[in-house]
Amino acid sequence: MLSRTADHLYWMARYIERAENMARVLDVTYRMSLVANSAYDETARWKPPVQIADDIEAFEKNYSGYTAANVIHFMALDERNPSSIVSALGAARENARAVRVAMSSEMWETVNALWLELRQRIRQGLREADICEFCDWVKSRSHLFRGVTFGTMLRDDSYKFVRLGSFVERADNTARLLDAKYQLLLPVVDAQEAQVDYYEWSSLLRSVSAFEAYQKVFRDTIEPWKVAELLVIRDDMPRSLHACYDELAPILEQLCRQRGMECLRLAGENHARLHYGRMADIFSMGLHEFLQDFILRNNALGAEIQRAFLNGPE
Repeated sequence: MLSRTADHLYWMARYIERAENMARVLDVTYRMSLVANSAYDETARWKPPVQIADDIEAFEKNYSGYTAANVIHFMALDERNPSSIVSALGAARENARAVRVAMSSEMWETVNALWLELRQRIRQGLREADICEFCDWVKSRSHLFRGVTFGTMLRDDSYKFVRLGSFVERADNTARLLDAKYQLLLPVVDAQEAQVDYYEWSSLLRSVSAFEAYQKVFRDTIEPWKVAELLVIRDDMPRSLHACYDELAPILEQLCRQRGMECLRLAGENHARLHYGRMADIFSMGLHEFLQDFILRNNALGAEIQRAFLNGPE
């Protein structure tokens, strides 16, 4: 396979996953902003989505404050923001158009229809009250793309690079989301705030489609350390860090038979830390420190994949 083709497929998948992740972050932030809680002002509510996307500098350069309207526009519709939903889906469509022959016709039709419908929605305008419906639409179209990919694409190297892009991006977002929200939603000791705290933690779980999974696994009230365990080391939770690397490691074992052994080493090292790690050890070193270190390691893996297989610099 040409590196150029692999590059387009890999980034097409990453951008679609990124758009879905941004929709999840906006959705949970908006829902949590509707819960009455005097402990958090508007800035405290709406700054974390920008932190998760690592776009603080770009946001503060173009917007006057962390209001709901500003953050929603920046994260969803601002074409100057490369992490916004519209930018990510536009980049995904351009990458898909460049390699139409490397994917099934159904995949291309799904991506193209997604982009055309998005443009129509933008022309109609996006009200703040419609943000939940818009985010649900983005998530459903991302699910449709993955379903079409799984159901129609030949299991060759093209398929492997699509999966690779999806899980590298997903692992990065889950770590950023948990890190940002855990710092905001530390366990409360005031009994009067306990009910509000429950709804906020449940919203966080719903943002990664993990609310029902939490209930099945723990059969208990929502507790922050159990949420962290579910999203970090549980390998049966699809969006957990461990689950992402359960998918990444075997894909790289197949791709790294002749080159890219550093990719395999990095993925194996990250996978081993999640597979054999214990939450007690993670909390003893600090969850924030662990997640920041994971994000750096995951970014290093992405950079090495780019260098070894794609159109990246040596």
